Amino acid sequence: MTETLVGFDEVLERYDPAMGLEVHVELNTNTKMFCGCPATFGGEPNSQVCPTCLGLPGSMPVVNAKAVESAIRIGLALNGEIAEWCRFARKNYFYPDMPKNFQTSQYDEPIVYDGYLDVEVEGETFRVEIERAHMEEDTGKTTHIGGATGRIHGADYSLVDYNRAGIPLIEIVTRPILGTGAKAPLVAKAYVAALREILLGLGVSDVRMDQGSMRCDVNLSLSPKGSGKLGTRTETKNVNSLRSVERAVRFEMSRHAGILDAGEAIFQETRHFHEDTGTTSAGRAKSDADDYRYFPEPDLVPVAPSREWVEELRASLP
Repeated sequence: MTETLVGFDEVLERYDPAMGLEVHVELNTNTKMFCGCPATFGGEPNSQVCPTCLGLPGSMPVVNAKAVESAIRIGLALNGEIAEWCRFARKNYFYPDMPKNFQTSQYDEPIVYDGYLDVEVEGETFRVEIERAHMEEDTGKTTHIGGATGRIHGADYSLVDYNRAGIPLIEIVTRPILGTGAKAPLVAKAYVAALREILLGLGVSDVRMDQGSMRCDVNLSLSPKGSGKLGTRTETKNVNSLRSVERAVRFEMSRHAGILDAGEAIFQETRHFHEDTGTTSAGRAKSDADDYRYFPEPDLVPVAPSREWVEELRASLP
């Protein structure tokens, strides 16, 4: 596939960008999402684990009430609706960083939906619509030893630290962000920056992007200028600084345009962002039909925040 980069101004002459941002936020609770293990950063590998977060047979999860409270406060601060009833689901996949072979998340019934955040870029206000914010648990951390890329392909062996497995996460997902034109990279950066400030103000996370407690996945597509259609998207995973969010959007716009100009099709996939060069490289194929075989988590009761509790939390917002 041709990957000739196109100058940014040329991209804008022929294409309209569309973005979608998924921000993962680790909550600063004392314990993990479904067990009593400490959720502190930096412990000795695999020293903050138990049968529940290791997925051992017979272990049973219990929801962290403080994490639920933090999720509601985040939803309210983002002008979202708080579900009267929601539940957890099992997202099934097989990878060493998730010892249960499924991630406990939320699927069709998130705790927060229909929010928005207004951001200002160079005197112009853009409304970023938030489709949902849902609760889930983080995965373990894998370190790939050997090979040239530091990734699993070509590595001699891999090490897994499960201290992070089970840390409470909130994933905040936008709807497609349209109409940003030349300001698309700056709007993406401004949105993540504004979100970070809100989360800091709420006191629900330290949002240390350098430590991975706030990570952004950048979805981007291009469509012919004025067509009003959405193109095929790519998802650049785990972008971990505000500057890198801007650079990832800018690079992917130029890369997509080069492929489309050559008469070729965009391949829907995940991408890795490289901090040293500001470029991305292919990860794995990704389809909207990825079959995670979601089904309701049978070991957890639904979460039904009372309206009185929600209003108390609303009144307590800074």
